[in-house]
Amino acid sequence: MNAIDATGLELTYADGTEAVRGVDLTVPEGAFFGFLGPNGAGKTTTIKALATLLRPTGGRVAVNGFDAVANPRAVRRSIGYMAQETSVDPELTARENVKFACEAYGVPRAERRSRIDDLLDLVDLADAGGKPAKAFSGGMKKRLDVATALVHRPPIVFLDEPTTGLDPKARNRLWEYFREINARGTTVFLTTQYLAEADALCSEISVILNGEIVASGSPEELKRRVGGDVLEIELDPAASADADRAAEIARRSGLFDGNAAVVATESGLSVTSAEAKRFGTDLLVALRDAGVVVTGFNVRSPTLDDVFLAVTGEAEPETAEPEAEGDSRGRGR
Repeated sequence: MNAIDATGLELTYADGTEAVRGVDLTVPEGAFFGFLGPNGAGKTTTIKALATLLRPTGGRVAVNGFDAVANPRAVRRSIGYMAQETSVDPELTARENVKFACEAYGVPRAERRSRIDDLLDLVDLADAGGKPAKAFSGGMKKRLDVATALVHRPPIVFLDEPTTGLDPKARNRLWEYFREINARGTTVFLTTQYLAEADALCSEISVILNGEIVASGSPEELKRRVGGDVLEIELDPAASADADRAAEIARRSGLFDGNAAVVATESGLSVTSAEAKRFGTDLLVALRDAGVVVTGFNVRSPTLDDVFLAVTGEAEPETAEPEAEGDSRGRGR
């Protein structure tokens, strides 16, 4: 059985906005699935429809074998959900927050103590179990949120941009816990603004744009779809008009096939092509002959950033400034 089967999923808001249009998704049990897209593409709307927080206006959704429209309560009992905003009670201690979640999900009373101990240990908060959550950093609150989402041992957990706003250290610690719960057999459905995060964690990825799925596959499959390597050329920053001129020279050079992606960037020029390695030096010569000053260049394999640019026409999404792990004021947005 698949953890998620969605066919023709549609969701149109009351004002007529078509947030999700004909989305098909299949997520196998035990997968670590990534859901990417620019802001406003439909990521959060889709995940809320799958988690029964929004009712679809069309299509069919089955989660853990339960129809999300006909049997939403069964779906909710079988999933964990971690929203962008942490849901912990700041006045309660870490242990009390997890205990409250156990009561809400109907965890048998005889199992609660050991369940709480196990989860606080999993998210490395055992020593802070007696401290109120309001004293926690943003990263600690996020980890406590993970614990509360897992109290009923759901076969699938939805993580909606769970590390946005965290500094790299706090983000990496959460990655460890997500890998751990996935290794224990939990299906993970992750939406994220960090392409490196999806690359590091996910076995399968789908990209949504304007409410529709535009690409799906493993990270390596998606990178191969970009085609070839990426030639990055840095130009003299004092000549701001040179980037567009360099891009035009690259397009007219005849060095690269018609499928090559030539893009003027903030620092210069990017050429994605199967001939990037073979003819990269020839392009450098052509730029020099045209009077374009090149200050640096590099040829590399494609990343998910390149995939994102190729399928959405946008660079990697902008994210909020990271919050310091020691800052107890933030809530991790």
